[in-house]
Parts: sequence; C-alpha cells; structure tokens
Amino acid sequence: MRKVLIPTKLDKQAAAILTERGYNVVLDATTPLDEQIKNNPDAEVLIVRSEKVTPEVIDALPQLKLIVRAGAGFNTIDIKYARKRDIDVMNTPGANSNGVAEEVVAMILAAFRHVVPGDISTRAGLWEKSKFMGRELTGKTVGILGLGHIGQLVVKRLAGFETKFLGYDPFLSPALAEKLGVKLCTVEEIFAQADCITLHIPENDETRGMINRRLFDLMKPGAMLVNCARSGIINEDDLRAAKAEKPIIFCNDVYPKDAAGDKSVKDIADIMLPHLGANTFEANFNAACRAAEQTCDYFEKGITSAVVNKALPDGLDAKYQKLAFAVASLAKSYLGTGNVSRIETSFYGNLAKFGPWLTGAIAAAISAEFADQAPKDAAKALESAGIELVNRDVDNTKNYGESLTVDLLGGTDPIYRISVRGTIAENRLMISRIGNFDGLYLDPCGNHLFVEYQDAPGVIAGIAGILGENKINIVDIRAPQDLGSGRSLSVMTTNVAVPETLVAKISEAVKACRAFQFTYNA
Repeated sequence: MRKVLIPTKLDKQAAAILTERGYNVVLDATTPLDEQIKNNPDAEVLIVRSEKVTPEVIDALPQLKLIVRAGAGFNTIDIKYARKRDIDVMNTPGANSNGVAEEVVAMILAAFRHVVPGDISTRAGLWEKSKFMGRELTGKTVGILGLGHIGQLVVKRLAGFETKFLGYDPFLSPALAEKLGVKLCTVEEIFAQADCITLHIPENDETRGMINRRLFDLMKPGAMLVNCARSGIINEDDLRAAKAEKPIIFCNDVYPKDAAGDKSVKDIADIMLPHLGANTFEANFNAACRAAEQTCDYFEKGITSAVVNKALPDGLDAKYQKLAFAVASLAKSYLGTGNVSRIETSFYGNLAKFGPWLTGAIAAAISAEFADQAPKDAAKALESAGIELVNRDVDNTKNYGESLTVDLLGGTDPIYRISVRGTIAENRLMISRIGNFDGLYLDPCGNHLFVEYQDAPGVIAGIAGILGENKINIVDIRAPQDLGSGRSLSVMTTNVAVPETLVAKISEAVKACRAFQFTYNA
C-alpha cells in the first residue's frame, strides 16, 4: 500500500479519493513539515500547497516517487533536484484560477470604493462620508499582463462592468484576443492608458523587476496596480518613489515569503491580503480532487501529462531540445511582427518520434510562460492560447539527417511567415537555413546582427564600418543570397550585443528590409 503524505491544509476530498483507491493517506495540517517527514520516511507521494520542498526534504524521504503541487505555481519546489533523484513533480494548473480572478475583482472594487478604511471608520463611530468619495469601475480601461487561465477569467468576470480591455501576452493569438474582446498592446501602452492594471505573469529571469519606474512614470494619476501573481515582478523601491510623486493605488496579495512578520510593501500598499487568491473552499476542493486523481492516474495508468520536470525519453539527446529552442527563438526574432498565430514544424530522421519534447522547447521560445509546461502539455497550451500547431509529414529522402524546421506565422494583414531549419554538426548547434537563405551554417550561440537588404556592392563593408566606428568587433560573417528575390542576408557575429539604436542606424544606412540583434546562450 503506497503512502501519501499531505502535510498541508488541503480539502479532505483528496484523502477520501486516495483512501478509496487503496492508498495509505496521512493528512495533517498542523504538525510542522519536518516532524511529519521524520514520522513518515516511507512516504512515496508528497502533496503540498505552498510548503517549500527543498533538497533536504527530498533526501529525508528515500521512498519518494512523486511530488504534487495542489495548485499551479511550483516555484517552492526544487524540481531540478527532484529530477536528479528521479522524482516526478506535478502541478494542477487551472484549479485555482477562478479564485484568483475573483479576488482581483474584489480588490479593485474595494479600493475604488474605500471599503476597508470606510469599514474601520464607521465601526469607530465616525461618519466620514465625504472623505471616502469613490470611483466606479463601469466604463474603465483595464490592462491585463498575462492572459493565461487567470487573465482570461478576469476578462470574463469584469465584462459585466462594460470595461475596455487592453492585454499583453507574448503568445496569445490575435484571433483569440479578438474573441475575448481584448486589444493586444505593448506593456508601455497598457501602463499609459489603463485605469486598472492587473498582473498575471510568472516570475522568472525575464520578468523579475520588470514593473519598474519607467512604467510607473507612464501611469495616470489615480490609476491602480493589482498584483496577485508574484512579488518579485515589481520593483518595490521604484513604486515607492513613484507613489511619492503622484497618487497610484496599489493592491497586493503576494510576498517573498508566505509567513507572519513585517511586509516590505506595508507603507505603499493600499490593500494587503495574506496571499488569499486561491484560498477559497472551491479552489481548495478543485485542487484537492485534481491532485488525488492525477496521483491515481500516475501510478495506475502511467499518465504523466501533468509532470513539469519530466526527464528526456531514451534516444533523445538534450542538445536537440536546445536546438529546437534556438531555431524557434531566431524565427520569433526574425518574424518581428508581434504575436504568433501559427507554428508549423518538421522533424526529420529519428527526431520525428520525439515531437512532443521538441514542441515543448519551441513553445518555450515563443513565450517564457511555456518554460514551466510539461513537454506533452505544450500542444494543449498552444491551443488554449489560440495558436495553431501543425506538425508536417516529412520527406526523409531529402537527406536532411537529424534536423528540424520551424515555420512561424504572425500578423494579420498581411500575414508574415518565416522558416528556419537547424541541425547539430560536430556536436554543435547549427542554423542551416533561414527563409530562402540556404547554406547559412551559423552557430546560433553568441551575439549576432542580422541585416537583410537588396543585394548591392559595398553593403557589408558599410555595416562593418559602422560597427568599427562604435568599437564593436566582428567575430564571424555569413552572407548567403536569395537569387530569386535579389536579396542578401548579412549575419555578423560580434563580441558584444549591438544596441538597438545602432541597429536602427545601420538599417537606415543600408536601406535594410529587416535588421535585428539576436543573442542566444546555450
């Protein structure tokens, strides 16, 4: 009989489902985690909510095979160490989404109508009606950063207030955005135009501290910022400085640590809640049921679709996932038209059977949000974002060997397409073709300046001259031609990244059709 340890306040339905299926369940929401682990060293499954699962916790459970996070975010679990110990980690995405979406609505209304200070004042026997003049939500412009499960539900829940929606999501298709009634914008446009801004993006290297002074300076006086995502995405010092200069309403539900004690935002938050987003009976029940059912499916049916740290299958070299990520990243940079609406893939040779794992890397290149997806969930996540995924049949008589091609389509009128093919040669990643520029043979690692132009003498020398004037060294040059269109492509590998302002100067100087800087670190 497998033992399941649930050292958290999780709905008893999880224990009921597992017990009925023959599992030995220990559910204890009061005893400290380290004590419970010490008392249950034979546990094979650990189901947690926000508890930290560190290498020490994992090592203390020698029989552990599966960790389930009853919720979406799993940043409290050391998934890499779990993988080293051959332990799978699952999450239950979507189970808590409605609870968080409703909390956003509650905080917006409470802040606009001064619900919290009004209650305190009236209970004290005061009558400060004029002090609490509020604002109506109806007709306001709401900006949403991140239109995944939660962001889309926020749109649905606020639709009755006749609000205008602006959205930023690097991988949501224009078609789905239109269906939701959301106008896709840049982050800067949202901060400049919205009356309320709500954050639903993950915290990672790309997003940490991204909500900073530059964006706060764009906000309207009296505009509201709601953070029910992760604390690290906001630069608190910048917000503090901005609030000292103009009125900004800040509602917050997330902190670096879920625990009692002083909170660094207490002087700038108009409303503070103790991470209550998923703290509803319904969300707890949904997460409990999913955690239990996924555990049963894992052991009884071998279903691993919710595993977020799945190991590579036998026969797939990890370098091909890096290749897939590099190829898709370059295609996304080359497309340069914003959101992707369709992805077409071709996997040649032995790679064909590893499509799901390679598609996961491609999806992660399109959006950082996919980096936390289990490989086999990538196709489903792309579909939910309104991005069409087509895996084409291939002709292996072309002798492309173990290679892959990624085509991205984006834009609306006209629709733009870019196709990139890559392979591995001499144990190195290699980009072999971009569009009709064949025979490129470029190692994507490092800093690269891409300039596409109508073929003419002296263009490469002109680009090199501008780089030299700015003390940027050229490490390598590739210059394939597309004889059909009369265009050439110059790819210069440089010792440092070329600044955007300099890219623009080069583009203007050589009358480029397209120019951009691409950096990839394997």
